[in-house]
Amino acid sequence: MNKLKPASVLIVDDDPAVLAVLRSILTESGYEVADAMDGRKAVAKFRLARPDVVITDIVMPDQEGVETISLLKRESPGLKIIAMSGAIGGRYLRVAELMGADATLQKPIKTDQLLDALKKVLR
Repeated sequence: MNKLKPASVLIVDDDPAVLAVLRSILTESGYEVADAMDGRKAVAKFRLARPDVVITDIVMPDQEGVETISLLKRESPGLKIIAMSGAIGGRYLRVAELMGADATLQKPIKTDQLLDALKKVLR
């Protein structure tokens, strides 16, 4: 029986609790998961691992999510990116879409919303 390789996901958020929850949900759902606590680390990890999807927070120190999205899309135009934010009622999510995010999620994120967004961008 030939088993397909699970999709790989890089989660980017400066909150360790958010990383832990998202990592748990995605790992239990069969995804390969890596994480980074800021945009600079995310770009470095992306260059090494080339994940299928990047899920990034928008408001972070040491490189905002919007800048990270822009850099990653320039390097890899086909990369699927999901932006997430709870800041200012999610208003930054529209900017993330304009920079190339394929989907957006308003924090706090529900498990089914996260998994649905991933399935959608991986289609």
